[in-house]
Amino acid sequence: MSVKKEIEEIIEPKDVFVGKKDAPVTLMEFGEYESEECAKANEIVKQVLENYEGSVKFNFRHFPQTRIHQRSLKAAESAIAAAQEGKFWEMHNVLFQNRRNLGTTSLKLHSKDAGVKNKNFLEELVNGTYGWQVQDDLKYGLDLGVKEVPTFFVNGAMIKGKTTYALLSSAIDEALKGAQKKGRYKNQSQAKSRF
Repeated sequence: MSVKKEIEEIIEPKDVFVGKKDAPVTLMEFGEYESEECAKANEIVKQVLENYEGSVKFNFRHFPQTRIHQRSLKAAESAIAAAQEGKFWEMHNVLFQNRRNLGTTSLKLHSKDAGVKNKNFLEELVNGTYGWQVQDDLKYGLDLGVKEVPTFFVNGAMIKGKTTYALLSSAIDEALKGAQKKGRYKNQSQAKSRF
C-alpha cells in the first residue's frame, strides 16, 4: 500500500489582494522591498486605498532588482511565505519599514513582527521554497513591459510617470468613469481593508 503525500496548495502573489473583492478597479504594482521609491509608493497606495475604499483592490507583484539590491529576492520570498498564513500585508509593511535590514536572519525576526507562526520559515527561505513564485512575477512583469520599480497598472493599463497620489488617483478616476459607463459600478461600499 502506497502512502500519498498531501499536495499543499500555495497561495500565489497573483491571488493576494487588499480591498473589496469585487471592486471595479484593480491597482497592481510591480515593486521590491529594498527600493526607496517603492517604500514611498507604498505610502501613496495606503492613501489611495483609504480614499477609494470599496472602489479599488490592490495587488503587489514582486520585481526584485537583484543587481542593485541583493536582498530583495529573499525579502519577496518571505512575503510569499507570510501569505501562506494570511499575513502577506502585515509582512509587506514590516519589510518596507525595515528595508535597510533584510538579511535572511532579519527576515525571520520580521516575520515574527508580522505575526507569522511558521516554525520552518527560515528553512523555507534558505531552501528557496517560494523562489519560483517570485520568478513567475518577474517574468509576468517583463512580459507586460515592466523595466523599473515601482510600475503601476490600473485595470491592466500601465501608468507612465513618477508615482504620485495625483497620478494614481487620476488613472483610478478614469477607470471608475469607464466602469460607470458599463454599468458595473454604482457607488462606493464601506468594505474595510487590512492594508
